[in-house]
Amino acid sequence: MLDAGALSVTLTDSEDQPIFEPGPGETPIWDLVTVLGLFSSEQDKPALQASLDDALATLNLSSCPLTHLEDQDWERAWLDDFQPMCFADHLWVCPTGMKPDTDNENRVIMELDPGLAFGTGTHPTTAMCLEWLAANNVGNKDLIDYGCGSGILGIAALLLGADKVYGIDNDPQALQATSDNCKKNSLPQTRFELYLPGDFANALRLEKLQQVDIVLANILAGPLVNLAEYLTAMLKPQGIIVLSGILREQAVEVMSAYEKWVSFSPPLYQGDWVRLDGRRKA
Repeated sequence: MLDAGALSVTLTDSEDQPIFEPGPGETPIWDLVTVLGLFSSEQDKPALQASLDDALATLNLSSCPLTHLEDQDWERAWLDDFQPMCFADHLWVCPTGMKPDTDNENRVIMELDPGLAFGTGTHPTTAMCLEWLAANNVGNKDLIDYGCGSGILGIAALLLGADKVYGIDNDPQALQATSDNCKKNSLPQTRFELYLPGDFANALRLEKLQQVDIVLANILAGPLVNLAEYLTAMLKPQGIIVLSGILREQAVEVMSAYEKWVSFSPPLYQGDWVRLDGRRKA
């Protein structure tokens, strides 16, 4: 498709086969893939079809259909799919330039647009963490946002009154997205310190950082299990840990990994996903 002049090529899952975050150096792909190419309408359609058919034949693949895509206001089309979302009645996540149609004087508004880093509030794992933040008192607290992605959880905490957030992510693009979203919400970067995991571990080792009141980790069950002792060590005694990114059938395994250090509240389920929150033992 690129050789034939495609402006972009997208790979999507043709069935319902989840692939979670790959490990370093891994490039996983689905068993059955849909390949979608976008071409300029100025290209000669019969010539393009012939070119693609010839190329696919050499790979023993069947022909691909060409469909005309009507022009439209793409910015408006995107906004139709991403509207202001409310959590615990007063925390709002809104696309840039949009405001909730409510006069609630206690409302807290975060501006956030979909980007390359994970986290807009639409996924159940993120939504359940936002609900927890909005429903609990985080005023004047220090937090760790482990796997910060877009920074949505840490920014929400700061807007809700938290004192400081430490954001950790293994993707430099996520740290840049978090920094950009802090600026968008008029939050000074000094209140949201950002680290790659190795740099954060070094800061802990050198005792440049102190234990915090709350640890948020919205990542995956496997890393959560492996990091159990590490994440709980960052908490003050009686501090609170909130874990998400966990499938329903993985909840018992994750809780078991933390039970030596954490007393959990009953799990919260949303569809196939679960959120765990608990308090570090004295």
